[in-house]
Amino acid sequence: MIDLHCHILPGLDDGAADLGIALDMARQFVGDGVSVVACTPHIMPGLYSNSGPAIRAAVSQLQKALDGEGIPLSLVTGADVHIAPDCVAGLRSGQMLTLADSRYVLIEPPHHVAPQRLETPFFDLLVEGYVPILTHPERLHWIETQYHLIERLSDAGVWMQVTAASLAGGFGSRAKYWAERMLDEGRVHILATDAHDPHHRRPDLGRGRELAARRLGEVEAEHLVSTRPRGVLDNVSPSDLPLPVERDSTSKASHGRAEPAATTSGRSRASAPRASGMRGFAGRLRRFFAE
Repeated sequence: MIDLHCHILPGLDDGAADLGIALDMARQFVGDGVSVVACTPHIMPGLYSNSGPAIRAAVSQLQKALDGEGIPLSLVTGADVHIAPDCVAGLRSGQMLTLADSRYVLIEPPHHVAPQRLETPFFDLLVEGYVPILTHPERLHWIETQYHLIERLSDAGVWMQVTAASLAGGFGSRAKYWAERMLDEGRVHILATDAHDPHHRRPDLGRGRELAARRLGEVEAEHLVSTRPRGVLDNVSPSDLPLPVERDSTSKASHGRAEPAATTSGRSRASAPRASGMRGFAGRLRRFFAE
């Protein structure tokens, strides 16, 4: 498995406090079956003023420590970028980082209040050729009243990353409900741990994969933790990666493979990106902002 969201770099944010904790987390990742981890500390001006060069140096140092300890875990660069009007400029300058220098970038919105014109920074990123990945939408405090924003972003081409622990109830029943609902609706592209420490926010991607498989089948569970994450690291176009599937309420997901639900809305959302190309992409963006 591959984890694309983790705060394992020591001393950079509210994640691992020191090298010993980072090494403990790395051992847990390996024990859970994870082979690659994206190091994604917060970039949040005024609170966590991390920069691309500093993150790259920290990843290199931690990789050397892992190799020295014989821990078979590969690290790649990234960041958990707090949404801001200057995201495109920050990525172009190298002060902000995409995942493994790909077109994919983790974007974190405010937790408590949905900002006005939330769509605009995502639109800017999409137009510039980036694929924004909205981190842990199921945990946003405003999701109940503004879920239509999540739907619109998803339909416009923004990827969604759900936290593995949310499926197990680790963030409460509310986050569990929204994580399961988004999975069932075929809106989740990636599961990740968002791990911060070895105990309270520990690496648990395997458990998340197991729970996703119960709902959507083994094939889609593998896509959530391996196929799409690998595509991100290899900078594969979204149109060349398997689309999320909706839960088929007429079959048992635990029996294995789950096919997309045979609903009009599900078919149109799943088929549009592959068939339309850039012309259809531009049309989706125009409709996105016209609504």
